[in-house]
Amino acid sequence: MLRYAIVALLTVIMPVSPSFAVTGKDKMATCKFGADDQKLQGAARSAFMKKCLSNKDDPRGSAAPDAPKN
Repeated sequence: MLRYAIVALLTVIMPVSPSFAVTGKDKMATCKFGADDQKLQGAARSAFMKKCLSNKDDPRGSAAPDAPKN
């Protein structure tokens, strides 16, 4: 019985819960902060902002050069 109550509660709560997706405004602020932090100017800043704002999901690679690859 408790299981059905939990499922019913989640069914009601899930559509009402806020979305955690990053908005364009948030992404712009993050990219701008990154460019400002690196003190980028001109073409370098434009290239950084273009790459940062793209919708690519680039892998960052391993932290150590000798780390085993999966």
